[in-house]
Amino acid sequence: MRNTLTDLNNYLFETLERLMDDDMTEEQVQKEITRSQAVTSVAEMIIRNGELALKTIKHLNEYGIEIPKDKLPPMLEATKE
Repeated sequence: MRNTLTDLNNYLFETLERLMDDDMTEEQVQKEITRSQAVTSVAEMIIRNGELALKTIKHLNEYGIEIPKDKLPPMLEATKE
């Protein structure tokens, strides 16, 4: 499992795709709904953590403290795809 916000976005869309699968039985749908609720709950906490990390970096930059790119939290790294 990777741990960037881009990866989280991909996981959330995968969850949505599974929820939209018309071939699932009612039992599978209910299981997927429960799973998606758990994923959403964890995702919300990850996003809050990312927001806090970003705010911290912004405040440091306001005071002239630069964070080298190699020292950024992995979740804030952007990759070219």
